[in-house]
Amino acid sequence: MFGKKKKILTYDRNTCRPVLRCSICTGEQVAGFQDLASGKFEEVMLIRGEDDLAKFRERYGIEEEIGKIY
Repeated sequence: MFGKKKKILTYDRNTCRPVLRCSICTGEQVAGFQDLASGKFEEVMLIRGEDDLAKFRERYGIEEEIGKIY
């Protein structure tokens, strides 16, 4: 409405990787980051469709393929 600037948030590419956590039963997908050392997953946003996934990529400047964990 008032011309918000789009701020690209950052994550540490050396310690985390972007992933989608997918439910086998319900098909629900949650985007977030997985710690490479511990494997801990940090939720960022619910993905309901391709437009949500595009927003996630844009918000964090992700250009590479996003992996899936189940």
